[in-house]
Amino acid sequence: MSHLIRVTKEFPFEMAHVLWNYDGPCRNVHGHSYRLFVTISGIPSENPENPKNGMVMDFSDLKSIVKSKIVDIFDHSVVVSQSEDKEKTEMFKKLFGNTVVVPYQPTCENLVADFAGRIEKHLPSGVDLHSLKLYETATSFAEWFASDNG
Repeated sequence: MSHLIRVTKEFPFEMAHVLWNYDGPCRNVHGHSYRLFVTISGIPSENPENPKNGMVMDFSDLKSIVKSKIVDIFDHSVVVSQSEDKEKTEMFKKLFGNTVVVPYQPTCENLVADFAGRIEKHLPSGVDLHSLKLYETATSFAEWFASDNG
């Protein structure tokens, strides 16, 4: 009996960012304790010979993808837009070391969309990225749903 199932795994990481040309205090370097929730969907294996029988995807396989494509890159980094002044970007690199330059304003909204693209293409056949939820603070988050994005 086949059922479409959704499973979710949480990934905490620390990251700082700068919002270029922003008119509030977030224009300064500041950090957050992010929490990324990744939800995938699929039909669990029904093959008793398969060591992954009963699973949509092994949580450790999902962890490996998200760790290599998101956490290892963004954890303990400073993220800045490529629109930022080049001298400031070089200063961030010297001051903070791990500086990630992205082609967008590094808001929670843009980060969650970027993360979806980084994860989606690495999922195995038969497993779909359903949604992402990225908490920037304990009470603020952005969500991305595959159904909203074609």
